[in-house]
Amino acid sequence: MNALTGAFDWLGAGKNWRGDAGIQHRLIEHLGFTGLSMLVACLIALPVALWLGHLGKGGALAVNISNVGRAIPTLALLALLSLTPLRQHGETPTLIALVLFAIPPVLTNAYIGMREADRAVVEAARGMGMSGGQVFLRVELPLAFPLLMTGIRSAAVQTVATATLAAIPGGGGLGRVITAGFNLQNTSQVVAGALLVALLALLVEGLLVLIGRWADPMRRRRTAGKGTEPDGATSGGTGTGAGGGTETPGGTGAGAEPAAAAA
Repeated sequence: MNALTGAFDWLGAGKNWRGDAGIQHRLIEHLGFTGLSMLVACLIALPVALWLGHLGKGGALAVNISNVGRAIPTLALLALLSLTPLRQHGETPTLIALVLFAIPPVLTNAYIGMREADRAVVEAARGMGMSGGQVFLRVELPLAFPLLMTGIRSAAVQTVATATLAAIPGGGGLGRVITAGFNLQNTSQVVAGALLVALLALLVEGLLVLIGRWADPMRRRRTAGKGTEPDGATSGGTGTGAGGGTETPGGTGAGAEPAAAAA
């Protein structure tokens, strides 16, 4: 409990937020290479997954190959990249490791989302004369969007947490707050760094959930559908008769023939 209280005291000290080693600078670094690695991972994984999912061919092989990356520890990959000439290019080893770490969940979820799109709806769209591109953009992609966003959200949260490993070979980010705390044997600083990473991961996930709900094309269609009432809907105890008149409590409509005419 003392360590947690000390962590909040450490976070509340203004001096710990300023300078090149301050929280503000480390947070910007962390967001920078996390965001860049996610952007590159999406640019690589999404086109491949969506295209293979649309074709229905080769996707299983691509997913299995990408999942091999999950078996390689990110720390080990980062250490190996740091031993190559890439270490002379700043955060490049960290970016490569994070991109390879983020690709599997993005690719897998996007591909599965495309393949699990309701085949009856897809075939109906083709039967209506839609081209392949129209089916992809107007049917398959909207149906796959929720699972696609789930993959991106999962990858982003994992990348935010894993990016702390960049501090081990001397990189930047919030991991430097934690490693500096270990070096100084300052438990409060270590806990403070861990709290910052956890809070950032939660904020990123919450933001992506909101973006996913706002951008979901199916949600917009459902909302538009709820605002449309069936034609001829009526309310209350009175209604419109078959002849176009309004029924009275006695059941005679203005458009009905008088009873005497029937006699």
